[in-house]
Formats: sequence, structure tokens, C-alpha cells
Amino acid sequence: MSTEETPDDRDIPEDGEEVAVRDALEERNASFDDGIVDLLAWVLDTETRARIYLYLRQHPDSTSEEIATGTGLYPSTVREALAELHEEGKVERRKRESSGAGNNPYEYTAQAPADLVTSIVDGVQDELNTVFNLDRHLGETEADGERGPVTISVDVEGKADAGAETGTEAGDD
Repeated sequence: MSTEETPDDRDIPEDGEEVAVRDALEERNASFDDGIVDLLAWVLDTETRARIYLYLRQHPDSTSEEIATGTGLYPSTVREALAELHEEGKVERRKRESSGAGNNPYEYTAQAPADLVTSIVDGVQDELNTVFNLDRHLGETEADGERGPVTISVDVEGKADAGAETGTEAGDD
């Protein structure tokens, strides 16, 4: 028997190696998912809302019951968060079509990530300009207009969102 390894021999995992590789991949995916949830929790205010948003991006047109089952959250918690997200325009809802009589629950769909970012940018921009103009708001200096120096624009697929731009016009100094 030869002690030399062939390329094919190196590709065959030893006992336990396959399990270790699978565990490592699952751990990497879990940390990736946790990182996404953490980021969305910052954007959407809570981890619950982040998990619901992420679930809806993966499973559009889901009912609150399906979301609760899929996320492991309490149904009442899901319903409350969905109501808030719908009121804020971050999720859309419509009645599920049913051919039979009975209750037609709402189906929810999360807005696209680009739309989510654009909707958040306006609020962040306003808050930054409020801080920048704090002395005006406190009455320390005269207000010479409410335009602020902070302008945040979102470029989605090469097209700037003009709705996010406020402040000085292009060419003004």
C-alpha cells in the first residue's frame, strides 16, 4: 500500500470532519443572521421588529400567525409589532383571498430594503440638522432659516433620491 495521498483522498472527510465542517458553516450562517438582525434592530428600533421584517423579506404574503410560528415570537407580540410597522409604512398588508366563508386574515409584505433605507434617511437627516442648529432651537442665536448643512442622499441603482436632499441647492455656498 502506498502512503502517498491522491487528490481524491484529500477530498474525502475523515469520520467527524464532515460534522465539524457542517457545524462551522451553520455557526457562520447563524452569526451572519445575528449580524443582520442586530443591524435591522438598530434601524427598526427592536429585535422583534427586525426578526419580523427579515421573516417577511424571506416569506412575503405571510399572516401574523405564520410569522409567529416562523419566528418563534408570541402571536400577540407579532400582531402589535405588525400594526406599528404597517402604520409606519414599513410593511404593507392586504386581506388574504379565500374562496370559502370565514375569516380572511391579513397578509403582510415588508418593503424593499432600499425603500427602508430611504425612509430612514430623512429622519436621520432631520435629527442631525436639529443637533447642528441646536443653538437656534434654544434661542441662543437668530434663526436665518431652517435649512441645515446636513444632506444625506441615497443612490439606488445609480439614481439619486432627490426626495432625500434638503439644505443648500447645488451650486449654493
